[in-house]
Amino acid sequence: MPGEIIDRPNPQPLPSHIPDSVKSLAVQLDKPTLPEDVNTALKSFRRVACYVAAAMIFLKDNVLLERDLTFDDIKPRLLGHWGTCPGLVLVYSHVNYLVRKHNVKMIYVVGPGHGAPAMLSSLWIEGSMEKFYPQCSRTKEGLKHLISSFSAPGGFPSHINAETPGSIHEGGELGYSLSVAFGAVMDKPDLVVTCVVGDGEAESGPTATAWHGYKYIDPKESGAVIPIVHVNGFKISERTIYGCCDDKELVTLFTGYGYQCRFVEDLDDIDADMAASMEWALREINRIQQAARSGEPIMKPRWPVLIMRTPKGWSGPKKVDGEFIEGSFHSHQVPLMKAKTDPNHLKDLQEWLKSYEVTKVLTDSAAPNSSIQSILPENDDKKLGQVKETYDPFTPLDVPDWKQFGQKKGSEESCMKITGNLLDAALVQNPTSLRVFSPDEFVSNKLDAAFQHTGRNFQWDEFSNARGGRIMEMLSEHTLQGFLQGYTLTGRVGVLPSYESFLGIIHTMMVQYHKFQKMAAETTWRKPVGSINYIETSTCWRQEHNGFSHQNPSFIGAVLNLKPTAARVYFPPDANTFLSTLHHCLNSRGYVNLMVGSKQVHPVFLSVEEADAHCAAGASIWKFASTDSGLRPDIVLVGIGAELTFEVVKAAELLRRMCPAMRVRVVNVTDLMMLEAAGVHPHSLTDEAFNALFTADKHVHFNYHGYAGEIKGLLYGRPGTGRGRITVECYKEEGTTTTPFDMLLCNCTSRWHVAEAAIKGAARVNEKVALDMTETLSHIKGEIAKAKEYILAHGEDPPETYAMPKFDLLK
Repeated sequence: MPGEIIDRPNPQPLPSHIPDSVKSLAVQLDKPTLPEDVNTALKSFRRVACYVAAAMIFLKDNVLLERDLTFDDIKPRLLGHWGTCPGLVLVYSHVNYLVRKHNVKMIYVVGPGHGAPAMLSSLWIEGSMEKFYPQCSRTKEGLKHLISSFSAPGGFPSHINAETPGSIHEGGELGYSLSVAFGAVMDKPDLVVTCVVGDGEAESGPTATAWHGYKYIDPKESGAVIPIVHVNGFKISERTIYGCCDDKELVTLFTGYGYQCRFVEDLDDIDADMAASMEWALREINRIQQAARSGEPIMKPRWPVLIMRTPKGWSGPKKVDGEFIEGSFHSHQVPLMKAKTDPNHLKDLQEWLKSYEVTKVLTDSAAPNSSIQSILPENDDKKLGQVKETYDPFTPLDVPDWKQFGQKKGSEESCMKITGNLLDAALVQNPTSLRVFSPDEFVSNKLDAAFQHTGRNFQWDEFSNARGGRIMEMLSEHTLQGFLQGYTLTGRVGVLPSYESFLGIIHTMMVQYHKFQKMAAETTWRKPVGSINYIETSTCWRQEHNGFSHQNPSFIGAVLNLKPTAARVYFPPDANTFLSTLHHCLNSRGYVNLMVGSKQVHPVFLSVEEADAHCAAGASIWKFASTDSGLRPDIVLVGIGAELTFEVVKAAELLRRMCPAMRVRVVNVTDLMMLEAAGVHPHSLTDEAFNALFTADKHVHFNYHGYAGEIKGLLYGRPGTGRGRITVECYKEEGTTTTPFDMLLCNCTSRWHVAEAAIKGAARVNEKVALDMTETLSHIKGEIAKAKEYILAHGEDPPETYAMPKFDLLK
């Protein structure tokens, strides 16, 4: 049976049992009648925008209906989403009017991302399409190109993306628009972002937490967001939660979130209702900001939110084949799916498009008439598609020299603790263009040195309110990622440090962001922005105290799967290399940078100068731990990751005593992408350089931080890496609440396991190693058993487990 049958269009929510007294929480406004010329202009704008939006879904020719439609005028594939478009166009027209009246700088962020027809048609009206795509001029020819190319090969996609002027949000995945909007206004005191949240999107977890975004907006230093919840009542085939909530339920919900709630729902005079509501929202924003900027900030200000109730597919077909279209989920995508083959559908389409009477509000050349243009912003840089912050916003950071924070070779330091010092200095030198977006783990991750000159920016907390803090700390990774995206795409730089295991929560958000950036790079008019930067720490190897649930390095693979133009994955092995890597990433543009490091104390293997050279190369032979500085090796041992590299170095130390005849080369890889086959990634080593590091024929053993498939995938296509020459030990989903060394033992990545692999590999080419191999391997198995017995008996790792390796050149 059908999933849902509705017996009337635009059904209203059933009444709740909440007392009627809460209705007083909703903002009541006078709705003065708009001047007739404004009223006409707003309606004319919407007539054209809705016509063009609908035509984009259906027509490939005869786009102005200069004759009756035929099947030949209809696209072979009907793609697009109509249902959300009328509401988005309504908001667009009133944002234009507000900008025109007040000369305010605004960005329009659209949560219902498949509403691209609404945005593209509105951008065409204001001339922004013509600016960036001259073939979409405001002429008959330009209009035909826009309409016919939509959702067609080589044309604009059905969702809002980087090819859409004015967009700072990838519209393919719901839930992120509101957090992106909040990120965009941070440190932009004169910017207002109007953000439409669809009532389907409002059901997502990321949107639910994003409503708290205002609790992290200091009105003294930042701009503001006008959230508009578009309650059209339906998602793709069912009613929405918000659509089934009455006004009492919604007003109490949003009052609890900290908002003043205004309902926009007078369908008989929607322009007066919307205009009055937008004016009120802007007044409230100005009031809150003026108080903060005059030194008398309002504690817990109640920011405005609009709840806009309009029918889904408003102004579209009322009923088709016995099904309600307008005011139902049947208008969600293509209301007349058989327009290419069914005469009745074709007739309905023609009647629908003709109902807008667009030729009466377009000039003879098909340009918007003077009435429509009277509500558009007068200055091009205030038009929603041409605000510079959306396409050319970037100013590079002034990043301090990291070497001033460098540590002495042979000492022991926490990468994260030392990195906190660099973050602190960078935040001081970039007070309005760098922020840290951290889950509730910043101190746990030992980055708290960044608090030397700043604090948290949690405005509802009396201990951090109105203090200009640069650390945005919140438990929702989704919201922080949205903040980071909005902040980055409007020209600034952010860093998101996290426990390793929880970065996977934002995997798809990161991928959506990358898609936006990929397409942005393919336009001719979007300029580069800063990189998006992740610090992954509290890694699986040192989550022995939190247990198996906290042991998950899968985000590494997520970044590796991105396009080579964007993916950057780094494993700095010590404090100095992490400083160098962070410095590089903060200065970079357009990448997804993932820096993986340990927060625990580790040896500083490289001097400042050596670390600088090592990071520039991406990998190097560690001569201090190698036999004869690595010359003519029997075996190559490769460490990738701080803990795993430490075990490789300790294994090299053991092997000097256990197998003095073995010639060992120790290599550390800090830039993971250099392993990829030559020519695949910009950082890939040439085959000659690869062989210089790893030899052309000797056995190579990788002790790797993440999953084995990642190394094998990177090496695929490298000549000479098959036939058992390469072995990899890694995280194998073995873990529990135990000791750090036991984690290594469980996953076969301890120094003993590295030594075992080295002996097996070296025995192939060194007969002295082969001669004693059986006895030596038996000894190693005994040492592994003894270590496990000690851990079980004492609840801690054996003494001297973390002692500094004894190499002369490390002193």
